[in-house]
Amino acid sequence: MTLTATRPASTDTTAAQASARRAMIDSQLRVSGVNEEWVLAAMASVPREDFVPAAARGHAYIDRAIPLDDSHSLPAPLVQGMMLVEAAPRSDDRVLLVSCGSGYLGELLRPQVAVLDTVPAADAAAQAGGMGQYTLVLVDGAIEHLPAGLAAELAEGGRIVTGLVERGVTRLATGRKQGGEVALLPLADIGIPILREFAAPKRWSF
Repeated sequence: MTLTATRPASTDTTAAQASARRAMIDSQLRVSGVNEEWVLAAMASVPREDFVPAAARGHAYIDRAIPLDDSHSLPAPLVQGMMLVEAAPRSDDRVLLVSCGSGYLGELLRPQVAVLDTVPAADAAAQAGGMGQYTLVLVDGAIEHLPAGLAAELAEGGRIVTGLVERGVTRLATGRKQGGEVALLPLADIGIPILREFAAPKRWSF
């Protein structure tokens, strides 16, 4: 279920959240190299606290992942900022977003692209095939492997940005579909919540 909390906030609470949002940009994003103005503007304008459980609203801007339920978490602000930078969305992009269970990343991305479709992680991991209609696939979490069905959603030349799990370490990774194949290139080690739906198939050993 996508979290889109709408509980009214007091004036003091709203001011505190706005201050926390500015601190997130200055002390988490800018100092870590996320300086693209459109990314900073988007993250400054979208209230992150509206996309976490009510009990977590007070610490929506901490520099770590926030649990959404028993198996999913909202990635830290820096992770999602870096994902957006690597995605470099264009106004004509047709985007498929694999959701971690929060609508936050989609809210940041939607004004930048022509089409944004969102699919839960479980559905994306289980789908049998795709139409190759998307120019960008963005996965809001880390995966152990990229299922053929999800790769098939990418158009030839299309890009993917995701977290990638390798030997227990999570990394930001990108890829592009060429000759019908998608290869992921790890870019940077960073803590990204793992989407268990994308666990690598078990291999038999004797």
